[in-house]
Amino acid sequence: MPVTSQLLRGLPRAKVLASSLLPCQQHQSQLVPISHRPASRRSSHIWQSHQHSRSYRTTSVLRSYVLSPPQVNSILKANEYSFKVPEFDGKNVSSVMGFESNQLPANAPIEDRRSAATCLQTRGMLLGVFDGHAGCACAQALSERLFYYIAVSLLPHNTLCELEAAVEAGRALSPILQWHKHPNDYFSKEAQTLYFNSLRTYWQELIDLTSPGEVPDTREALLNAFKRLDNDISLEAQVGDPNAFLHYWVLRVAFSGATACVAHIDGSDLFIANSGDARAVLGVQEEDGSFSAHTLSNDHSAQNEEEVARIRSEHPPSERKTVIRQDRLLGLLMPLRAFGDVKFKWSIDLQKCVLESGPDQLHENEQTKFIPPNYHTPPYLTAEPEITYHKLRPQDRFMVIGSDGLWETLHRQEVVRIVGEYLTGVHQRQPLKVGGYRVTLGQMQGLLDERKARMSSAFEDQNSATHLIRHAVGNNEFGTVDHERLSKMLSLPEELARMYRDDITIIIAQFNPHVIGAQRQDGQS
Repeated sequence: MPVTSQLLRGLPRAKVLASSLLPCQQHQSQLVPISHRPASRRSSHIWQSHQHSRSYRTTSVLRSYVLSPPQVNSILKANEYSFKVPEFDGKNVSSVMGFESNQLPANAPIEDRRSAATCLQTRGMLLGVFDGHAGCACAQALSERLFYYIAVSLLPHNTLCELEAAVEAGRALSPILQWHKHPNDYFSKEAQTLYFNSLRTYWQELIDLTSPGEVPDTREALLNAFKRLDNDISLEAQVGDPNAFLHYWVLRVAFSGATACVAHIDGSDLFIANSGDARAVLGVQEEDGSFSAHTLSNDHSAQNEEEVARIRSEHPPSERKTVIRQDRLLGLLMPLRAFGDVKFKWSIDLQKCVLESGPDQLHENEQTKFIPPNYHTPPYLTAEPEITYHKLRPQDRFMVIGSDGLWETLHRQEVVRIVGEYLTGVHQRQPLKVGGYRVTLGQMQGLLDERKARMSSAFEDQNSATHLIRHAVGNNEFGTVDHERLSKMLSLPEELARMYRDDITIIIAQFNPHVIGAQRQDGQS
């Protein structure tokens, strides 16, 4: 089996076989390719190449298929996962009731990853979404490694010493994390020894830098974990590995890239560490029962003026016009913070040196050998996260973490409304909006009938993340799920799917308002 095939083995694919579909007549497609959407939220992260000179028109004729509702449900539910947190885990009453997650691929294989785990040596739960670009390797590595780096960063000095003593004596280690994984969430078994050795070096350094009795600061722990893992990814690629498979793998991880949005929830303390353009949003229930969106993270993109100013300040005035071009870093990369992506971090000499000594597979990759234009004063990119803190309140009912494939299709307020109505079963009867469209009485009656049907079938989905993906992919211009549109989007062939949408990954955590209220009172007394 080729190395590439081995690396991608076990990754989920939402590939719809034509033999299972019912062909229908050709039609004028009303789906809008990503390249024809407003530039402010184009989802293609990867470097502009021939892939991005898209000539698809919104009126292009596509071969389409009609999927039956069971077929649609089979695709949407293939990667769904849910976990209910025990009310009392032996240490404290949890403020998290549980979480639900799901993924819908557009790339083949999917470049997004997700992770969820409970910290066993300390308190708290970790939830994360990782959006890969230029391949899935970096996002895959983050999904396996970042939570360990965070968990180790949170350990007190004495526990770190016990951990090191156990390794020295050859004793079994007490687990640091309890993972909550879908069967399709892949683990790279071949790289585990390499990953462990890098992690051990990190905790050895933490032992030297900390003192007995010292309690780590959560904000600093998150910051250090992000930066250290990105540094280790870079170092492993420079050093290489005697094993040809691992040598190729560490280079793939380093030369691809990924954004990360991670939540650490401990009681009523919620920290978000974000690097890139995935996003975390809080669903807040107002006194009238409606839901409002409270954004917990900032996108690191060209639409963020502070982020653009930060990058320009780190380079000479002569590069002011070239460091951000066409809303991309050096005119190529859309997220302005990311893991990996050493093409935007290493010197040209280091890139050439590493590639020359690397395996033949990399020499065949033109994208890897390509040096970004106007590349004068690296590094241009960082994985350092922006960290935000929120003290949870009883009215904070849930949190949505999503890759940008979600946010480019639905506004955050719409996301919160859909999830809030799903979780509570209460639908806010807002006036029927038709925007600037001309609507006949017959069409209006159809919309009203559709609304009625939607209310009666709101609980078709047993997973809130699946329900949200159904809306993200299938919503029509009136904000309701159109089965025909949903069927078209899910039956697009692999080579076209990425033109119309991005991978979508969602984690929805539901909070316990009674526990949060009691914890806030205890904290004030």
